[in-house]
Amino acid sequence: AIAKEVAKTFGTYMLADYLSNYIQHPTQKMDYGIFNQLIGREVDQPFWGTRTEHIVGVAACLAVTDHMSQAIFSKSLGSPLSFAKHPGPFVAHTFFFIFGGVTMYCGLDAYFNPLHKDEERTKEFASGTYSSAIGSCTAWFEPYVAPAIASAGAGGVAGTWFGSALLPATLAYATVKGVGWYDWGNSGLNDLEMKINGLTSAHRDSFDKRFS
Repeated sequence: AIAKEVAKTFGTYMLADYLSNYIQHPTQKMDYGIFNQLIGREVDQPFWGTRTEHIVGVAACLAVTDHMSQAIFSKSLGSPLSFAKHPGPFVAHTFFFIFGGVTMYCGLDAYFNPLHKDEERTKEFASGTYSSAIGSCTAWFEPYVAPAIASAGAGGVAGTWFGSALLPATLAYATVKGVGWYDWGNSGLNDLEMKINGLTSAHRDSFDKRFS
């Protein structure tokens, strides 16, 4: 049962990350690595340093930390964690699981990503952890999204997977990445994204450095 729930969360977070790119970069073309060939874009790196690495890697880490954090808080509270019954602890859970998951991803990327120089891997992890802490602080609003939808008279939507899971996660992804890594508009793009959007590398640091 828990494996099924983690898998569902993983899928939700992957889709949320993908959709958040349209909020952060509404007019820019993104680098999805090997999948670029399906949409007529150049392929530079098939996986590492691409949006696909981020979508898959972060979602996997967040799915694990989300359910781990829920279990820890539920055991501590003596009842299942929910925003309705435990608003304070739930907001704390939101920060901890996002910070933990994103930082886990940063560590794995810093260690395994072949695009990083060996002597810079520790620096990459430290930089990613710092950005993760900043970005995670912006996601406090995530548990309030569904109640806000209900208050606006769309209670039927608030109780659905879209209103209670996908939309809150998409908005949280946008603020965590946008604020933590300044990944907005023409900022936060990797070298291929700079090229396919007709920009110059002088505008920004490389994406793999911002997301590791």
